[in-house]
Amino acid sequence: MSTEAYELIDSGDGRKLEQVGPYRLQRQAPHAFWRRQDPHAWEDVHAVHHRSENGGGHWVTRAATPESWPLDIAGLRVLAKPTPFGHIGLFAEQHDSWQWMRARVATRVASGSTPNILNLFAYTGIATLSCAAEGAAVCHVDSARGVVDWARENANLSGLQDRPVRWIVEDALAFCRRELRRDRRYHGIILDPPTYGRGARKETWKIEDDLPELLTLCADLLAEDPLFLHLSCHTPGWSPGVARNVLEGFAPDADWNIVAGEMEIPEATGRSLPSGAAVRATPR
Repeated sequence: MSTEAYELIDSGDGRKLEQVGPYRLQRQAPHAFWRRQDPHAWEDVHAVHHRSENGGGHWVTRAATPESWPLDIAGLRVLAKPTPFGHIGLFAEQHDSWQWMRARVATRVASGSTPNILNLFAYTGIATLSCAAEGAAVCHVDSARGVVDWARENANLSGLQDRPVRWIVEDALAFCRRELRRDRRYHGIILDPPTYGRGARKETWKIEDDLPELLTLCADLLAEDPLFLHLSCHTPGWSPGVARNVLEGFAPDADWNIVAGEMEIPEATGRSLPSGAAVRATPR
């Protein structure tokens, strides 16, 4: 394994052990109820995350562990950075989705047109940059200025700073309402909504209350010749079947293929770590 790659080494007892470039990290995986396969691998770790009762937490690190470092993943170079909430700047379970988006965009670009892609709850921008690298024009939307700045830094690291990306700090619902009033349309829409959240102006987000309106807006924002609508979710209880049923209720009137599955991270032990649900809608 390259020292600049990502690898899930082991999981169990509510934790996961990851190689993130040259550094080995241990953090929460609440649904990993099983036993660890390789106990010795857990003995030599650079950083361990401890969650606090209020939902945040902190890392205990070796003195030589930096605050951030570059990492090669999914054909991009991005910044890995452990945060107080236990995140590192990427969700490795999305790897197959990033490759799928790339392929869809590349097919449209090869036909001679530039697809417009909307990425909502876009985080540090790996999906954004995956599409931009293949020639798409992307609108990247997240309510947290810090992660949008992080995404722009990832664009610079990946040599994609000159690609046509709009970097937007705004609440997803507010942005989509405005885009619809402006009569903008997108060929592909990506959503990875949190269970709960706050917008740029302290708007509140609750997935079961707010996702229906957002999906209605997304259906209306799709171009007449769409590429895809991609929904992923880490909310407890949202199985692939739940996610598929939710999306089917808001799919455009056109005839669509809708495929749902569990997002998983392959593990060095030979098993995998289930990490949420994803559903892809494509026109027939």
